[in-house]
Amino acid sequence: MTTAAHACDLLELSEQFTAEQALKWAFDTYYPAIAIASAFGAEGIVTIDIAAKICPDLPVFTVDTELLFPETLELIGRVEARYGIQVQHVRAAAEEKNGVEPELWMRNPDLCCQVRKLEPLRRKLARLRAWITSIRRDQTATRKSAGKIEWDSKFQLTKINPLADWTSEMVWHYIHKHGLDYNRLHDQGYPSIGCTPCTRPVRPGEDPRAGRWSGRAKTECGMHERHGDGLAPIHPSQLPARK
Repeated sequence: MTTAAHACDLLELSEQFTAEQALKWAFDTYYPAIAIASAFGAEGIVTIDIAAKICPDLPVFTVDTELLFPETLELIGRVEARYGIQVQHVRAAAEEKNGVEPELWMRNPDLCCQVRKLEPLRRKLARLRAWITSIRRDQTATRKSAGKIEWDSKFQLTKINPLADWTSEMVWHYIHKHGLDYNRLHDQGYPSIGCTPCTRPVRPGEDPRAGRWSGRAKTECGMHERHGDGLAPIHPSQLPARK
C-alpha cells in the first residue's frame, strides 16, 4: 500500500540519488507516461545524454515558442541525429495565438510566456504522469528549494530534477568529458538561452541569467514557479505500491 510515510521516505532517499539513479527510478516508475522537457541548454544536453543510456526510446519534447534562436533549432537536429530520437515540438494552438499582437513580449512578457509557453506545456503535461527537467538549485531563487523528486502542484504530476544539486562547472565538465554537442551561443556570451527577443549576451561580471528579460524584474517564464503551496514532497497517489 502506498502511504504518505512511503512518499516521505522516497523524498529523503531521492536526495541521495545520483542523476543516473533519479532518472532510472523515474523511467522504471512512470514509463511511458513520462517525458523530458528540454530547452536544449547545457543542462538539458547532459540530462538527455544520461537518460539515453537508461531509456533508449527516449521521450523528449521542447516548448517551441516559434521565437527560438536558429542555433537552438540546429542543435535540436544534431541531438536527434546523435541519439536516434525525434524531439516533439510543443507549440501554442492557433486559437491561443489568435488576436495576440505580434510583439506581445515588448508590452507584456508575462502574457507572452503564458500564451507561447505555459498553456502549451500544460496541455502536454496533462497527458503525462511525470516530467523531467534540467533545472539546478543555484540558477534562481525560485529553484533553490527544488527536490530531485517532488510533486508539482502547479501542473499536478511528479517532477524529477536529476541535476538539482549540480553546479555549472559540473555540467560543463560532463559535456567536455563526453564530447557532447551544445548550443554555439554559449561560446558567444549566452549562458542562458530562451527566445530571440528576450535574450541577450551576458556582460562580464553579470549574473548568468541577466541576459533573460533584461531590464525587467522578470527572471522566470513560469514553468518552474511555485503554485499555491508550491512544490511538495511527491504525492503518494503517484507512487508504485510498496511491496
